[in-house]
Amino acid sequence: MTVNKPASSPKRALGKKRAASLAGCAATVLLTMTACGGGGTAGTTAKDGFAQAPQKDGALTVWVDATRMDAAKLYQRQHPDVKLDIVSYDGDANGSNYLQTKVQLFNRTHKGWPDVVFSSQNNEASWAVDAGFAAPLDKGLVARSTLGQFARGANDVCTVKGTLYCLRNDLSQAVLWYNAPLLKRFGYTVPTTWEEFQALGEKVAKEHPGYLVGDAGDSFTPEIYLWASKCGANHITGPKAVSVNTTGESCTRMAKLMDALIENKSMSTSGVFSTDFGKNEADKVLLMPGPAWYGGALFKGTFKAPAKQIAAAPVPQWQGETSPSTGNVGGGTWLLSQHSTHIKAATDFLKWVTTDDAYQGAKAPGFPAYAPAAETWLKGQDASGYFAGDLSALKAASSQVWPGWGSGRFSQEAIWAATVKPGLTQGKSVVSMLPAWQDSIVKYAESNGYKVSQ
Repeated sequence: MTVNKPASSPKRALGKKRAASLAGCAATVLLTMTACGGGGTAGTTAKDGFAQAPQKDGALTVWVDATRMDAAKLYQRQHPDVKLDIVSYDGDANGSNYLQTKVQLFNRTHKGWPDVVFSSQNNEASWAVDAGFAAPLDKGLVARSTLGQFARGANDVCTVKGTLYCLRNDLSQAVLWYNAPLLKRFGYTVPTTWEEFQALGEKVAKEHPGYLVGDAGDSFTPEIYLWASKCGANHITGPKAVSVNTTGESCTRMAKLMDALIENKSMSTSGVFSTDFGKNEADKVLLMPGPAWYGGALFKGTFKAPAKQIAAAPVPQWQGETSPSTGNVGGGTWLLSQHSTHIKAATDFLKWVTTDDAYQGAKAPGFPAYAPAAETWLKGQDASGYFAGDLSALKAASSQVWPGWGSGRFSQEAIWAATVKPGLTQGKSVVSMLPAWQDSIVKYAESNGYKVSQ
């Protein structure tokens, strides 16, 4: 096993001519064909919807982030006959685009592609298909009966022009995490509306200064708050078309809420994984809107919160809202390379890591996208005795992620980190930065070939 930790690289889009060539190659279906685009080997054979390279023995190369390292190691232990070369990378965290940059390099050098790769981002299919990297999965590699058991809509981010090119690892629907005994001690109730949420934050600031009802310091902040508010900042309307409007009511009302709570210091701007937050604020969390994986990865793993303290409730809704909505932070996807010379082994690993109870049901830190594993996972969380109540809110929220926030080729996390986060540290209001956020989204989208409507 080799373990590497490559650094993140900046975003670089494929040239139009190169992308067109690769897309044409990926779409060609012949019994035998000559290499083109991404650099396949002469004599490849069309099977399962794509041109497969000659198969051979050898180690299966799997790229994972630090969190999914345990999954790869577990597969290796359970399949000792499989030669596995596990490589650790950043998982494209915060939209680093390391994977895309490396695939461009591999396409030029005609070597180096991993067989299977995990990404913490849900937009990889938007470029990986044109780049001739991602293999179609619903043309024979993965059975329809298996695909049909993923949660409704889970693999939409993996579907390009009706073909599935990746499998969702977990669902990262946002819920309202809270400290149950602390909430009870303070005499508060869980807010069900955003108006109640803001009122509680204002009360906490006066009655229990220092305690928090949320955090706005991470690059994925808009995916928690603005997405849940149905802010039209990122509506993908076509393969290369996006609608961007960050100044509508659905955006400004949430921005005003955040500004009010940031100003009275009941909402932090440190970032939940920062050293400052862990040292000074982790034990002051009363409420925290956040994704499903906060329960295990953040509260239990990072904050070391005691058992029977953390509980989950539905994310608040605006008064009068008849269609519940929430946001989504990551979740991640698994892709299989068209260039793999170990298709069978790669497919077996892909299916195991996304569906098998040994990992997804029993070990996964987040809510599995594969529905049968999710049921096992929920039972396991209840049986663990760690949470202060069941996690039924996660199951309900899994079908309430607002579909109007898309997964384009550009990273909203990277845009927010570059445009809004610096302003927050300088004391600027979120509302004041909404126009600049919109301008930045438009520029990122257009630089990636999107037609933008505003």
